[in-house]
Amino acid sequence: MAPSGPGGVRRRCRRVLYWIPVVFISLLLGWSYYAYAIQLCIVSMENIGEQVVCLMAYHLLFAMFIWSYWKTIFTLPMNPSKEFHLSYAEKELLEREPRGEAHQEVLRRAAKDLPISTRTMSGAIRYCDRCQLIKPDRCHHCSVCDKCILKMDHHCPWVNNCVGFSNYKFFLLFLAYSLLYCLFIAATDLQYFIRFWTNGLPDTQAKFHIMFLFFAAAMFSVSLSSLFGYHCWLVSKNKSTLEAFRNPVFRHGTDKNGFSLGFSKNMRQVFGDEKKYWLLPVFSSQGDGCSFPTCLVNQDPEQPSTPAGLNSTAKNSENHQFPAKPLRESQSHLLMDSQTWTENNSNPGKGKAGMSNPALTMENET
Repeated sequence: MAPSGPGGVRRRCRRVLYWIPVVFISLLLGWSYYAYAIQLCIVSMENIGEQVVCLMAYHLLFAMFIWSYWKTIFTLPMNPSKEFHLSYAEKELLEREPRGEAHQEVLRRAAKDLPISTRTMSGAIRYCDRCQLIKPDRCHHCSVCDKCILKMDHHCPWVNNCVGFSNYKFFLLFLAYSLLYCLFIAATDLQYFIRFWTNGLPDTQAKFHIMFLFFAAAMFSVSLSSLFGYHCWLVSKNKSTLEAFRNPVFRHGTDKNGFSLGFSKNMRQVFGDEKKYWLLPVFSSQGDGCSFPTCLVNQDPEQPSTPAGLNSTAKNSENHQFPAKPLRESQSHLLMDSQTWTENNSNPGKGKAGMSNPALTMENET
């Protein structure tokens, strides 16, 4: 008991420290509300019509910002379903076998009925020693969360959560609404900011809030626009941040566009088919997070014609609160007009091997 005491205290301290960026954003957001709604709109604006319009638009953006930020933080990342975990007998056999071909043979037998098509850089089955499971395509182990995350994009300290299959749409909307929030504040605060420098404002407390509010909004607008633009590019190419740093490896070799199905289908994988949900932070992404269609011409001969992954969706729906669709149904929307991947819902490709981005936390694969 004694040795585990200090370790447990350290873990709890780290958990508290991880919330510091979230607390900082929350305090900044609270101050911005006071500075804009009270000091700018109510105290400084003299035109009643301008006050009403600005306050209505501001509260709409503020509400969407808070909603998407909350969903990004508190949506639990989805983990691989039970079928990807090794059985007790397989674990024992794996422990007895030395690292090498015999070790891989055990993993190949365990993975023969799983819908996986990606490999490590050396061509081996992607296996997580920490979680003791065969990794689904595009799944990676997060060293901060200490678990494997489906379609892991990155671990974001600003939300104290992993961004992956379950909350990537929420993260995109968080970036979009925070950018619109900052741009709106900067645009409507600009004339009062100019009046501040020309001594056109009365010498009150409001003028200092107006000045710092404009600086903060303009600064965050620049950084958020570049980050949001980058993730829009990732969505258009059907890549994750990790896959952008290291291309996924399939049986036939590396393919940086292996998961790209075209702009429209790539968008629908993240936002879903129903456009009425696109701008709302509600889960509408396609698929089950464990298998993904590919545009690969060379199919993996080791994959079964009818993947056992069809059963994984039902298991996921029991373990997660997200409406995961059956693989065949969810992928049919993506593949209905395809020409070169007509059978990919029976061989959903995914992927990537390990990655080497020092700014991201994940388990390297060999």
